[in-house]
Amino acid sequence: MSATILEPQSVDDVQTIVRDESGLLPRGGGTKPALSAPHGPAQILDMSAVSGIIEYEPGEYTFTAYAGTPLSEIEAALLEHGQYMPFDPMLVASGATVGGLIASNTSGSGRYRYGGVRDFILGVRFVDGEGNLVSSGGKVVKNSAGFDLPKFFVGSMGRYGVITEASFKVFPQPPVYKTLRITFETLSVAIDAIFKLATSPLEMHALDIEPDGDTWAMLIRIGGLADALPGRLERLATFLNTESIVIEDDAERWRGVSNLAWAGELPVVKVPVSPRQIPVLDAKAGHARRYTAGGNVAWIATEDIDTLRAILTELNLVGLQLTGTTDNPYIGQRKGVALAQRVKRALDPNNTFLED
Repeated sequence: MSATILEPQSVDDVQTIVRDESGLLPRGGGTKPALSAPHGPAQILDMSAVSGIIEYEPGEYTFTAYAGTPLSEIEAALLEHGQYMPFDPMLVASGATVGGLIASNTSGSGRYRYGGVRDFILGVRFVDGEGNLVSSGGKVVKNSAGFDLPKFFVGSMGRYGVITEASFKVFPQPPVYKTLRITFETLSVAIDAIFKLATSPLEMHALDIEPDGDTWAMLIRIGGLADALPGRLERLATFLNTESIVIEDDAERWRGVSNLAWAGELPVVKVPVSPRQIPVLDAKAGHARRYTAGGNVAWIATEDIDTLRAILTELNLVGLQLTGTTDNPYIGQRKGVALAQRVKRALDPNNTFLED
């Protein structure tokens, strides 16, 4: 369905448009079309021109950037100072932006150790449904003023307001990474290994499992000083009491995971789960899939969205479709709707922005 595209060049432009228009759907890089394409009459608010790093303090490990800033630009600036966003933002290579990252809450495999977007966002500025520019949170780590709206905007899908800028904390990036790949005969054995690792003192940056033909592969990524990694890898293999393969140069592998390369052209749905729910979900889903963050997030690629919707509804799970086309990106049993509607009424009393 065609839609009018509005292209603000500044925050002032965003405020003017919000005051004068209705049926608005903010969009960043358009890397998640199931979220950024209108499902009815709408006007796209293209934020790509409201872009740029506003402030970066390497010594404070924080940055502030406009919402339309490509994450690739952020990563390049951080890399110059040996820093990074540990939660592993998704679809960076495809053009994902700061605002889109927040609105969609798309952390990658790297969230396993340090947490996701909510754990690193410090503050936001946004234009509410009446065109007011609102600030919440701050630009420093030690900040506790007011209701924590920045975290509430994570996963907000552009329904409460237009994010115009955001501040994040960042971490020093490990100088070297290596990945341990371990093969398990069955999914249940791989899940048991996840539980075993969860109670161990071993430090892992990522812990994913994926189907590998008739078997299952566990991918454990660790980072640190080059001299220390061989010993840590050996302790991991010994702890799990299994043969393993060390992937010496793993950067390309994890870039592919973050960019959903494994899914090909299939629509991808993100499903929060627990490791104990994986076997039941996996037996029913049967599509291209992988499980990240220690088995707490399922990524399912399928053309048969209707069947997946029935499966998730039956299992009392909810999924969020990121790619492909859809009339409703939420699939299955969505929770927290009443609270979301109350917040929307408070921030967008005139329904300037599209409903969920």
